[in-house]
Order: sequence, then structure tokens, then C-alpha cells
Amino acid sequence: MSRSHKFHKPEAAYFVSFAVVEWLDVFTKEKYIKIILDCLTFCQKEKGMEIYAWVIMTNHMHLVFRSIGDQKPGHLLGDFKRFTSNTIVKAIKENTEERKREIWLNKFQKSANKSSNVNHHQFWRHDNHPIEVYSYKFVAQKINYVHNNPVKAGIVRRPEDYAYSSAKDYAGEKGLLDDIVIAL
Repeated sequence: MSRSHKFHKPEAAYFVSFAVVEWLDVFTKEKYIKIILDCLTFCQKEKGMEIYAWVIMTNHMHLVFRSIGDQKPGHLLGDFKRFTSNTIVKAIKENTEERKREIWLNKFQKSANKSSNVNHHQFWRHDNHPIEVYSYKFVAQKINYVHNNPVKAGIVRRPEDYAYSSAKDYAGEKGLLDDIVIAL
């Protein structure tokens, strides 16, 4: 990993992106999205994750956050990814009505077999590419990028029309997560 893609300042806010292995469209089902939302809420309340912007797309997510607790941002994000990975894979295994269950589980297993630090399954790709948001202009650019993902994908016409992001909060409406820090 290059030096530019690391968490250098523990007190800084970061823009991160991470995707499901092979860009699998897992987040088309409410039950898997809910796991992400519940974990984000837990991280806010219990782990000191201050969230400025977020979006969950069908196969990836973007997050602008800062660690205000004792945990370094890299460790906080690692905990989030480990927990959501284990919980989502378990939910998929238990969901006998999931049409893509066997395909997804096989792909998670194959991805794990290619990785030296994963034993049973790999849900998230390893690359996060954390980028420190170091100025007001840059944070505004990243927040707009996050919120415009569903627009660019052709899912909605306006960012605030997409339920699974913080765009509603920035439009003065109530989004799905509490305690979003409005940075614009």
C-alpha cells in the first residue's frame, strides 16, 4: 500500500471507499443494508465515530468520518469492516431464500483463499484508500461526491431522494442515521 493511502493523523477526518469482493451487488436487500446501518449507529454511539457523510450503494460504500474516541481511525474502520463482514456473511448463510446465496458464499471463500490474512470468507475488498480531508473545500468536494453517487448511477435524480445516504440530512430532512455532523 502506498504511503498516500494510510491513516497518518489520528485526529483527522477521512474519506474512505470500500467495496464487496468482486463488486457483488449484496446491498440490494434491506436486511444486509440494515446490518451496515446498525453498525454505523453502534460505532457512532460506542466507538467514537463521527460521521460527516455516507452512502451505501449496491456493491460498495463511501464514508467521511473521524475518530473522536480512543481508537485510531484505521482500527475503527477495521473493526467496522470485520464486524459487518462476519454479520453479513452469517445472514447470507442463514437466509435459505437468498437466490444468490451459494454463488456469493463461493466467491467469498475463493477471495479468502487468495488472501494471507483471511481464514473462512472475505466479504470486503482490502483496499480502502483513506484520504485525509484537510480543508473545507476538499471536504465539500468529497461530501458532494458521496451524495451524488446514486445520481451518477442513475438511481435517483436528486441526492436527497436516495434513502441510503446522508444527503437527506444535508437537505434539511431526517436521514436514517442520527447525529450526522453537517460539515457544509
